[in-house]
Amino acid sequence: MNDRRLENLIGNLLRAGVLLAAAVVFAGGVFYLAQNHAAKVDFHAFAEESANLRTVGGIVRSAVELNSGGVMQLGLLLLIATPVARVIFAAVGFHLEGDRMYTIVSLIVLAVLIISLLHAA
Repeated sequence: MNDRRLENLIGNLLRAGVLLAAAVVFAGGVFYLAQNHAAKVDFHAFAEESANLRTVGGIVRSAVELNSGGVMQLGLLLLIATPVARVIFAAVGFHLEGDRMYTIVSLIVLAVLIISLLHAA
């Protein structure tokens, strides 16, 4: 594997991740409009999301049930996962190229990302 091929693969990964996330969020928006087309909108009070949309498992279950909020949240999770997948892919690619320094740097970035995501609550 050379640098050019790795760059192309990472670029395609990012492009596919963003397009997939956008498609899922769009589908969730369509489901939302279909499920709530007659709901009265009230912007005077903030209504927070239900408890099942605050965990990854709850979001996935909600999306599988075709709940519009769950589908949109799943799309956002996919969008967040895209750069994480990019860092994983870069670390593997650098390792296959035999570039120890960039492999180590990528793994450090991955560790920072994972720690940040786990402690973001």
